Amino acid sequence: MRISTIRKKGQVTIPQEVREAAQLEEGAAVEFVVVPEGVLMRRRVTVSIDPSQAWFWTPEWQAQMAAAHADLEAGRSSAFESSEAFLDALADATS
Repeated sequence: MRISTIRKKGQVTIPQEVREAAQLEEGAAVEFVVVPEGVLMRRRVTVSIDPSQAWFWTPEWQAQMAAAHADLEAGRSSAFESSEAFLDALADATS
């Protein structure tokens, strides 16, 4: 455990080994989140997202992607040799 003191204007020196472990360098952005155990400080990674692709990063879409990956991992998927074979299987499943 490392201890630091809050100084005037809320400044805190982050111990060197903590900065190294968290890959924090001068100019790095950090964010603070209040959690039940205290305050979590983490390096903030900023990513530029093309606005036309922003839908992909919504929580709803990411949840659907996670569900699809879980289905693939669990073997709940099928592969088809052609689009015709897929359409035949789809027709069979709906009749």
